[in-house]
Amino acid sequence: MSSADDQTITLVSNDNVSIPVALKVAERSMLIKNMLEDIGESAMESPIPIPNVRKRASPKEVIEWCEHHKDDPATAADDDSDSRKKTTDIEEWDQKFMQVDQEMLFEIILASNYLDIKPLLDVGCKTVANMIKGKSPEEIRKTFNITNDFTPEEEEQIRRENEWAEDR
Repeated sequence: MSSADDQTITLVSNDNVSIPVALKVAERSMLIKNMLEDIGESAMESPIPIPNVRKRASPKEVIEWCEHHKDDPATAADDDSDSRKKTTDIEEWDQKFMQVDQEMLFEIILASNYLDIKPLLDVGCKTVANMIKGKSPEEIRKTFNITNDFTPEEEEQIRRENEWAEDR
């Protein structure tokens, strides 16, 4: 049997685009990795559908990220203490990778969630957190094009109830 570096599998997006991907790169997705382990080598012979990944956001972008990070050590699922402390820390390459329009950013987040690529999901969510950080509710609404459907009274009540969360 050849090494994982030499093997290639084919992913098929929801619009029937076939994408050949190195096995080592595809296995950054826990969904694909677990499926290949469950089904065995026969799964590598036929295309693997990834119906919840749209062409617009990926799989091209997700594969590009996985290709860059293919040699990263696997992260422990319970090792969240460091990532919570440094919620805004994003590697330089990942920051540049995430410099996309909002629609693409959210598609990448959805694709990484579906494909179970936790490190990419974390980078996407940290990027959104950085977009929100230090902004007022009105600035956040403007950034994400959110309509304010609260009455002034409802908004004031919410402010009072969440006073504890304000920076002082």
